[in-house]
Amino acid sequence: MVLLIGVSLLLAGFYGLFYSGQEDQWTMTDNGLLSYPEREGLEYSVINVDDSNPGYVVNTITYTSRETEVDSLLTIPATDDNNSDPVPAVVILPGAGVTKEGEHSLSVLLADMGYASIILDQRNLGAVNVENDIMLFRNGAEPVEFLMVYDALMASDVLRDQPEIDGSKIAMLGSSNGGRFAIIATSIDESISGVIGISTSGYDSDSLDREDVIDQAAYDLYTSIDPDNYVGGIFPRPFVMIHSLNDTIIPYDAAMNTFEKAEEPKSFGTVDGTAHGYTDAMYPYLESGLEDIFA
Repeated sequence: MVLLIGVSLLLAGFYGLFYSGQEDQWTMTDNGLLSYPEREGLEYSVINVDDSNPGYVVNTITYTSRETEVDSLLTIPATDDNNSDPVPAVVILPGAGVTKEGEHSLSVLLADMGYASIILDQRNLGAVNVENDIMLFRNGAEPVEFLMVYDALMASDVLRDQPEIDGSKIAMLGSSNGGRFAIIATSIDESISGVIGISTSGYDSDSLDREDVIDQAAYDLYTSIDPDNYVGGIFPRPFVMIHSLNDTIIPYDAAMNTFEKAEEPKSFGTVDGTAHGYTDAMYPYLESGLEDIFA
């Protein structure tokens, strides 16, 4: 067991030494958390513009992230000549298996509130292949879960490049698995104004005893992608969670456990029901949460 821990610690040091100083690469902090000191240059193309709706304009955008083309929908509220000030914006990360089109109604809702947004088709539609990520991590390569966080950060850069958007007011919002990546991305990038996690939670990795772990690489990856280990880094920016009391996918208690690990300012909105993901009952908490983030 001592030998395994020693090898794991050696590998953790190897990651840091190999990647530090190389532009646009990931690193691990001394606490075993993910960090992106630099991001690659922004490259994107507008594929289509839909201005048929009176309240908003939708741009279909493809941007480059780690040599991968990420498809997204950028929704910007319509403005008139008397009000052309830049607006705050939100990066929306859907839950696993949910497309950008499947979450577009949330963008329309945000546009009605006066916020722009960008929704991603996440890699593998947000699904995670744990064994593959462990193999990549063990070999010093970038796990797909890390790449999903990086894609979210690049999406924030796309938002900042739009003249209609106030680049100083960008938030993250994620549902279910997307909420986990949104929390990590917000903690990593201090320029993000705050985060809203809907129907999400961390993994409570700190409840494990490291000395009882056999596969140390798996353990190190597990802790590095656990939102519970990042929520403390969101302070002093607002942290918002919204959850159904009887959520059938992610237990309410798991969400509360994550929430309790966060620092103020923070807020938790509870709604009745068993729904997993955004529902109309969550609207007041969504509205007030965004107001707090962009205050």
